[in-house]
Order: sequence, then C-alpha cells, then structure tokens
Amino acid sequence: MNPPSLAYRSIFFFWLPLAGTWLMMAAEGPYLAAVIARLPDPTPNLAAFGVAFAFAIIIESPVIMLMSASTALVEDGPSYRALRRFAIWLTAIVTAFQIVVLLPPVFDLIARGLALPDDVTRLTHGGLLILLPWPAAIAYRRFRQGLLISNHQTRRVAYGTLIRLAAMSATGFAAFRYTSLPGAYVGALALSVAVMIEAVASRVMTHRLVPELLNRPRAAERMTELSMPAITRFYTPLALTTLLALSVQPIVTFFMGQARFPLESLAVLPVVHGLTFIFRAMGLSFLEVAIALLGRQREHFVPLRNFAAGLAVLACAGLSAIAFTPLADVWFNTISGLSMTLTAFSLLPTRLMAPFPILSVTMHTQRAVLVHAHRTRPITTATIAEVVAVGGVLALTIHQFDLVGAVAASVAILAGRLVAVAWLWPYCRSVLSEDRAATHVD
Repeated sequence: MNPPSLAYRSIFFFWLPLAGTWLMMAAEGPYLAAVIARLPDPTPNLAAFGVAFAFAIIIESPVIMLMSASTALVEDGPSYRALRRFAIWLTAIVTAFQIVVLLPPVFDLIARGLALPDDVTRLTHGGLLILLPWPAAIAYRRFRQGLLISNHQTRRVAYGTLIRLAAMSATGFAAFRYTSLPGAYVGALALSVAVMIEAVASRVMTHRLVPELLNRPRAAERMTELSMPAITRFYTPLALTTLLALSVQPIVTFFMGQARFPLESLAVLPVVHGLTFIFRAMGLSFLEVAIALLGRQREHFVPLRNFAAGLAVLACAGLSAIAFTPLADVWFNTISGLSMTLTAFSLLPTRLMAPFPILSVTMHTQRAVLVHAHRTRPITTATIAEVVAVGGVLALTIHQFDLVGAVAASVAILAGRLVAVAWLWPYCRSVLSEDRAATHVD
C-alpha cells in the first residue's frame, strides 16, 4: 500500500518559521556592514571586522551543535545535568583557546601569517577581544534552544532571534551615534551584546521547562549513555563537521593576503557573503524540515525532493535578480554603503556565486537523508573534501592564474560545494535504493 502523500502546503508551513529565523540571522551581516561603511575609514574597518568575525566563528564552532545535541539527548533530569556539565567544560575550553589567540605574541604571529596590514591587525585584535563573550553566550543559548525544539516550542526560537536582532540594532545605532569607536569595534560590540541578551532570553523562555525536566527520572540501565566519554563520542562528529565547514572562511581570509587587491577583497567579501547568505539560508533552514518530515521509512522523500528543487530555483533566481541587474548597485552602494569603487569590485564575485543556493539546498537535502538513516560519517568526509577543494582552488587561482582575491574566493567556494555535493551523491543514492528495495520486499 502506498504511504499517504505529504502535501506541499504542509511542507511550506513547516519550513516557513525556520526559514524566517535563518533570514533574520542573515540580515545581521549586511546591517553591520552598512553601519561600518558609514563610519570613518570604512575600508580597513570592514576588512578588520570580516577577519575578526572569521576568527570568532572558527573559535566558537565546537559549541554550535549543542542545540542539536540538546534536542536529541535531553529528555529527563539526568540527561539535562550531564549535557549541561559537558557544555560547561566545552565552553571553558573554547573560551580559553580564544584567550590564547588574543595574547599579543600569538595574535601578531597569526596576523603576520595572514599578511594583514598593520591598521587592520590592530582593529582585528580589538574586535576579537570584544567578541570574547561570544562562545559562552552562544553555547548557553543553543543548549537552551535545543530544549525548546525538543518540547515543540520552536516559535520561541524565532522570538529569540528577533530579540537578538533588536539588541544588535540598538547597540549598533547607539555606538554609531554616541561614541567615536572604530567601525570594526562597533560591529563586534553589537554582536556581543546581542548574543548575550539572546542567551538571557533563552533562559527566560525555558524557565518552566527545566524544572519539569529535572523531575523526570531515567531508567538505571540507560545511565551509561550519559557518561562524559559517551557524550563526547556522540558529540565529536557533530563538532568536527561544523569546525571543518567553518574553517573555509579563515582559509579564504588567509589567501586574500596573498592575492591581488587584498584590502579591497577583504573589505567586500563580508558584504558579498552577507548577500549570498540570505539566499543560502533557504538551504540551511531546509535541513531540519527534511529530517523531521521524511517519515519513518523515508517515504516522503519525493515530495520533499520536489519542494527542495523549487526552493533551489527560487533562491538562485532571487540572487541572480540582484547580481545581474541594477539592483546590485542599490544593494552594495545604497543599502550596504560601499563606495562605487568597492561596489564595482563586488559584482563579479557575486555573479559567480549565483548558482550557490542550488548547491546549498541540494547538499542539505542530502545531509537530511543521511542523518535520518544514521549514516553521518559521509557528511564529515564530504566536508573534509570541500575544505581541501577550497584551499586547493584558492592556491591555484591566486598563485597560478593571478586572479583578484575576491574573484578567486568565489570560484573556490563554488568549486568546494560542488565537490561536497558530488561526494554525498552515491551515499544518498545507496540509502534511497535500499529504501526502494525494502518497499518492494514488503
């Protein structure tokens, strides 16, 4: 007997709140870039903010998957306490690592390796220092948001994002209006304050859930699942995949210092990234949708695949409508505040990234199938292949073909994602073939 069909309307309304959350987060980068671009010395400050943000992202990457871990593991008092203890240790390690990076001898060594100009180095160090609370705040709020998701209160996650955006906007505007801080510091301060306020909001939103969890008992035979080694084994692949994926941005930053027009490339890449992220967010938001709606035997794969295809085409069309029309000048110059010189510099990198939303939706659909089938190792190996491809293409395009840095970055990022999609393809096909075979046997 055929399984009941999954209506596209159901998929759409399930996906919409998650997409809204990602789109709200996607607005952060362009907003802060626009603020920095309107402050004195925009080019070095945009470059420094981009580098500091890249450092902060890679440093805090091990804590990002705490939301997934919390959603999957926390179901009673013992599991809550065990994962909270793990999260505290993880946060302490990550924060300590950021402090080490901030030590002047260490940071100066890194800056020389990146070939950063002296003014960008100084601004980057200050921005990263302001971002020191980031790992702890993000770890705490993602741990708490996982509790909301597992208890079917996902709308509150979106509320938290709204609160963060409001806090970021208020902080950025106040620093812009009433202080003489450099633009890179204004951006970093807005981000730090915003995530700390969102962390507080997540605690308020879960204040009734936690006592309920603490009162739930756990069977004695399941307590071994909560040992520190067991949780570490569960969490390490998740953290590794995120760490590898987020390492792309620092790799790109490293190569920009060796390319033609390094300062201009560093200045425009955060703005280009912010624009493309708006459309890539559609793929990011679809991951949880597909995992949740595939069905026990992945019987709803076909309607989800069709929905994903439409989503990918729309996202690509949206980005292309900006990249290849006069709307590009509106976005980069009028909205983002770039000079006409930097606006012209941004056009080719953005146009090269136009197909990227298609690859983003495709890859996250593939990941959803593999996660649903509990075959997560290929996801990590595909990410390794993607990172290696990005580094290799950057080295080739910069050192052999002498491309402008921002153009080389777009080519490399696109090539890396193509490698990841191709890598995952046979694994997904194997899972779906097994599903079809099982259906025929039944």
